[in-house]
Amino acid sequence: MPYVCLLLSGAALLVNGLATLGHMPRRDAGVLSLVVGVVQLVLGVALLSLDGPSGSALTAAGIFLFGLTYVYTGLDVLMNLGSKGLGWFCGMVAFVAVLLAAVWLAADPLLAALWLAWAVLWGLMFASLALGQGRLDRFVGWALVLTSQVTATVPAVLGLAGAWPRAPEIAGLAALVIAALLGAALVLARGQAIALARHAAPAAGLTEP
Repeated sequence: MPYVCLLLSGAALLVNGLATLGHMPRRDAGVLSLVVGVVQLVLGVALLSLDGPSGSALTAAGIFLFGLTYVYTGLDVLMNLGSKGLGWFCGMVAFVAVLLAAVWLAADPLLAALWLAWAVLWGLMFASLALGQGRLDRFVGWALVLTSQVTATVPAVLGLAGAWPRAPEIAGLAALVIAALLGAALVLARGQAIALARHAAPAAGLTEP
């Protein structure tokens, strides 16, 4: 069940990243976010109802954080709420994600590394939406696109196949790959900004009297 939720998150993160970059309508991404969020909330409740070990409660808590984020994102887009509240919610979730990374560090180092990566993504959303740092949007978009498959889709498939790695070395490697992808996202975002600035400069010159 958790791995299915993670698989859905891979799709939602990718689509939202593409929408942030302007490659697809935000409304389309909003609809998918809402659907994925509702499904995840239902699965989270089902997981809690199984009354399993304490780890199940932690896993369900993570599912609820993702599910509520996607539901809020979908409603924000479809109802044009303004995104400020969503941004502050993302800031709170980023803080909780760091705490969950610490909780999982000993038992599941890979999951801890993934929670740290997700904390960075939520933190970027907080900076962009709550603090008004719209200049980060290109970086946010590329970060979502590039990390979505590594932090969600690939781990989900490994989990579904019964091959979830628990060695600390794998977690360290995953952290390095994620850091490299975030660096690549920053480079791509800066490259786009420079290209747009160069394109805008001649156009501005043409409009001068």
